[in-house]
Amino acid sequence: MSSNEPFVSVITPCYNGADFIAECIDSVLAQDYRNFEYILVNNCSKDNTLEIMREYARKDSRIIVHDNTDFLDVMVNHNHAMSLMSPASKYCKCVSADDWIFPECVTKMVELAEANPTVGIAGAYSIEGKRILFEGLDYEQKVVNGREICRNTLLGKMPYVFGAPTTLLYRADLIRKTPTFFPYAKGAPHADVSACYQALQHSDYGFVHQVLSYTRIHVQSESSSSFKFGKTQRAQLADLARFGPVYLNPQELAELLEIMIDKYYLWLVPALAENSFSREFLEIQKKGLKDIGFEFSPARLLKAALMRGVELLESPGITTQKVSAMLKRKGRIVARGTSLT
Repeated sequence: MSSNEPFVSVITPCYNGADFIAECIDSVLAQDYRNFEYILVNNCSKDNTLEIMREYARKDSRIIVHDNTDFLDVMVNHNHAMSLMSPASKYCKCVSADDWIFPECVTKMVELAEANPTVGIAGAYSIEGKRILFEGLDYEQKVVNGREICRNTLLGKMPYVFGAPTTLLYRADLIRKTPTFFPYAKGAPHADVSACYQALQHSDYGFVHQVLSYTRIHVQSESSSSFKFGKTQRAQLADLARFGPVYLNPQELAELLEIMIDKYYLWLVPALAENSFSREFLEIQKKGLKDIGFEFSPARLLKAALMRGVELLESPGITTQKVSAMLKRKGRIVARGTSLT
């Protein structure tokens, strides 16, 4: 890009990230894009995260370290970090402390957004282990109407491409419109997805057809915890209840809610078995559903259990393999996809 590069705020909120934060910071400082500030927010870490941040700040004047006085929930902390952006920033790039970005990441995303002023959020492919995430858009699709992509994503008519904060670039004026760009809902922590549904009501979605980030999944990550305890499944229900009326007609919304609720209970049956039918685990599910406006239904759970029983009878070999694998991993956090099944 030219010397008139728009100013970008890169932010990394972090709690106990000493194992990975240096790699993350190095990747940001290695960007071929030069006109940015880098805001590191230490969320009351108990390891030496803050010391690592301050050491980097001493060597690079673009780095600003903010040390929270009080611990904040993960998405509340993201909103807090965004509030620290410079008034001069035109774009905001989040980079999670356990992820990293390739050297062209900011340049390619800003180029796309600058060429298409209607784009409020830009994404790209990401690597997770050996997998390439967010595949599916045709190469010619570099800009998609925001309301169209939200509607089709809710309906499952197109590949999921919203991604996590590390994989996205946000237009700063959308962030400044609300103190809760990540619209955190109690019991549904995946407000990064909710932010896409919220922002794309009035802007378009852009996509760079290159791998620009690396997403790390490990046992301590928020994603792993969410998959294990059903937060991801409940977040999908919460987003459907909140944004379905915006993007779907009443009949579509009612039908899809029934499908999604059934899928949640089909997930819950083996999840209960994996947790030895723990009352504590069940209470977590009940409370989580209540927090997003749904009541726990014993009848739906029984229906799901019967359906799982039919599955066992119809394909005992396959299901036995699933149960065996489940018992082997019991007690361990295992990363899973976003499907409710």
